[in-house]
Amino acid sequence: MDITWWGFAALALAAALVGFSKTAVSGANTVSLAVFAAVLPARDSTGVLLPLLIMGDVLAVLTYRRHAHWPTLWRLFPAVAAGVVVGTVFLLWADDAAVRTSIGAILLLMAGVTVWRRRAGGTDGAKETADTGQDSGDTDRPGPSGGRLKARSYGVLGGFTTMVANAGGPVMSMYLLSAGFRKLGFLGTSAWFFLIVNTSKVPFSVGLGLIDAHSLLLDAALVLFVLPGAYIGKVCVNRIDQRLFERLVIGATVLGGLQLLLR
Repeated sequence: MDITWWGFAALALAAALVGFSKTAVSGANTVSLAVFAAVLPARDSTGVLLPLLIMGDVLAVLTYRRHAHWPTLWRLFPAVAAGVVVGTVFLLWADDAAVRTSIGAILLLMAGVTVWRRRAGGTDGAKETADTGQDSGDTDRPGPSGGRLKARSYGVLGGFTTMVANAGGPVMSMYLLSAGFRKLGFLGTSAWFFLIVNTSKVPFSVGLGLIDAHSLLLDAALVLFVLPGAYIGKVCVNRIDQRLFERLVIGATVLGGLQLLLR
């Protein structure tokens, strides 16, 4: 791949943001998605980014593995698998413009629905999960989840967006926030979710020609920047209160959606 030094520097910063998003603000890696798609060909960028995301997932699981809520994961996985299959079929015929428009619109829709639910007094962690006198991140269990229909809807959308553009993070973030997850439960559940889902995407990506020897060579250079990003995220997460945490997640989702639509 013909990459300038400035282009590599941008990719390195984006790789560090991948690590930060996995251990601090899930959904922030939509910014990384936009940077990779700007420096590299849009289709090739998804294949380069996937191994870096998996490395970030491994670091996140090592950090938050005890805070996962497995009933929520088992509820989501069947719908996510269906979404991955639909996304694979979509990639066989869609061009870059169709991919960007579809993903950007979905991200903005999810953010809008979540903000509307919160203002209307709907289910969210800040309102319905009672404080226990401990740090808000210490509560692992979510509040009411809103039923199987919501889990299936978000699961299919999450599987589709993660297969098409590695952009499933914001969709799942919106689901976990609406289900009432607190900070550590949110991070632990999403860590296991994306480690399993992203690893399962590798055979599909190889089959589509998105991952090859050239992309893995670039990954070998960029993976070194994921590690410090994850460490910074781990240090910062304990200094972010619940309300700010949720606002950052929603803000990152909106920013990522707008970047995809306006490119």
